[in-house]
Amino acid sequence: MDLRSHLQAGQVIPAQPLALDADRRFSARHQRAITRYYVAAGVGGLAVGVHSTQFEIREPQHGLFKPVLELAARTIDEELARAPRAFIKIAGVCGRTAQAVGEAELARSLGYQAGLLSLSAFKNDTEDAMIAHCARVAEVLPVIGFYLQPAAGGRLLGYSFWRRFAEIRNVIAIKIAPFNRYQTIDVVRAIVESGRDDVVLYTGNDDSIVVDLLTPFSFEAGGRRVTRRIAGGLLGHWGVWTKRAVELLEEIKVARMSGALDATWLTRAIAVTDMNAALFDAANGFRGCIPGILEVLRRQGLVPSVHCLNPHEVLSPGQAEELTRVAQAYPELVDDAFVAANRERWLS
Repeated sequence: MDLRSHLQAGQVIPAQPLALDADRRFSARHQRAITRYYVAAGVGGLAVGVHSTQFEIREPQHGLFKPVLELAARTIDEELARAPRAFIKIAGVCGRTAQAVGEAELARSLGYQAGLLSLSAFKNDTEDAMIAHCARVAEVLPVIGFYLQPAAGGRLLGYSFWRRFAEIRNVIAIKIAPFNRYQTIDVVRAIVESGRDDVVLYTGNDDSIVVDLLTPFSFEAGGRRVTRRIAGGLLGHWGVWTKRAVELLEEIKVARMSGALDATWLTRAIAVTDMNAALFDAANGFRGCIPGILEVLRRQGLVPSVHCLNPHEVLSPGQAEELTRVAQAYPELVDDAFVAANRERWLS
């Protein structure tokens, strides 16, 4: 499989959450079920060991980074053996350079084809230091850049950084997730002006999924106007209601091909963003974003609890009610019936 071509075709790539039981112990059975759910829903890849999986899995007292990556890779391979198709396994890669290189080497040994590279450990470093770090990790594993919003632990990364980042040959994609239109434009313009048409753009802007996917971004580069699109999404939001996400992206691809967009897409865009506001707890600075994902999966019977490894990471007051409201308001975006029809097999 050619990774760049697969990504350029536009894929739904969920960020995998972590399944813990009522005693905050890892539940391999439920973790396996979540992975089976995503494959059955038709996703084109899965990101494991990322923010939604909880960065705490790396802490020695938990020791879950390798077990979680191993289980996801094995489950994906087992499911795809029944119905082979193209699929990308992406591992989260974090920390300073020594740690990140070690994580990339582990991921590669487990069959992961790319690393989603977090720069959260470089909050006070120079641009030169960050570029050198990215280049070193890219020597081990193809890299997907990650513009993570500061509210979730990221830092501001301007046009200059992304223009230089594009010069790293083993960069295959960028997840754009600053939750900010100005900063989103910085990334797209930098890639266009770099001349790299093989660096695929993916949205991580969970607050603007549909608009990102429908927008043609057009900039001057090399004396001509170049238009690029965001091909697909690598999203925490798509860790729930995933079957509907796959269907939505396919509809968007058809709409993009038509060249004419009906205004109802703007209404649908607001519906998805409204759902994300409840899911990610936007009203409270995204504090409940991971518990929000888990609460949807708990209601569907795919995880046993909304517990996180950090006991202070909980649903915010009123968040559960908001999740009920949006699920009732937008039933066309909810896949409860699909989950209910397959849950017992996934949990077996």
